[in-house]
Amino acid sequence: METILHRIKAYLYHNSLNSDPDTYIARISSERSLDIAEICDSAVDRGGADISSTLMQHGVNLFLKEMAYQLCDGYSVNTGYFKARPHIKGVFNSTDEAFDPERHRVLFRLEQGKKLRDGLSSVEVEITGMADTSLSIFQVTDIKTGSVNDLLSPNRNLSIKGRKIKVAGDNEEAGVYFVNQVSGESIPVDPSDLIINKPSELIIVIPDLKAGTYQLQVTTRFNKHTLLKNPQTVVFDKMLTVQ
Repeated sequence: METILHRIKAYLYHNSLNSDPDTYIARISSERSLDIAEICDSAVDRGGADISSTLMQHGVNLFLKEMAYQLCDGYSVNTGYFKARPHIKGVFNSTDEAFDPERHRVLFRLEQGKKLRDGLSSVEVEITGMADTSLSIFQVTDIKTGSVNDLLSPNRNLSIKGRKIKVAGDNEEAGVYFVNQVSGESIPVDPSDLIINKPSELIIVIPDLKAGTYQLQVTTRFNKHTLLKNPQTVVFDKMLTVQ
């Protein structure tokens, strides 16, 4: 029997893709998002690294920078922990059609490698019960880059998927906000930049944010049949970055 070294907590949600009301899906309750510096600090603190955190960060950043350069030249990368490769998205209507940046996009796809898969044998999953489904954000996708739950492209579109997140109510607090994690400043999305406003998805134009780390929050009075008396706020549990 494998030794359990790690524990992941997850909540259950009703499976909306199945007609059986007694089926559920599990979503992991993420502790928080770690950056390169925090991972390097942890490696040193645990005793698993024989160099300083600063030196490790420098090496990791050099590696990632070179990896991005090679990916942009069309190479695939296999680190053992993950595989990365460039990918073209979009439809070509003829064999002699050229790449059109307005209709086609180059994305990078990452897949788990063998070393990550092997590590799963030491992971224990703890189901902690039914999740609170009153108001939640599941996933954020930067449409320009295809980045999921990670990068933000200022002045471009962002897809926000969740439950009961439709912005509703005349309360001045209702809206979508990006909170700078250093200054604490809360930057609102202009109401005219709310392109799609549905209970399960918002598509917005990201404000002209400066480089930094942000937390996304949505405040609304939306309810299925009538507006809530008081606005409710949901905060996305992953940090988003403007590079």
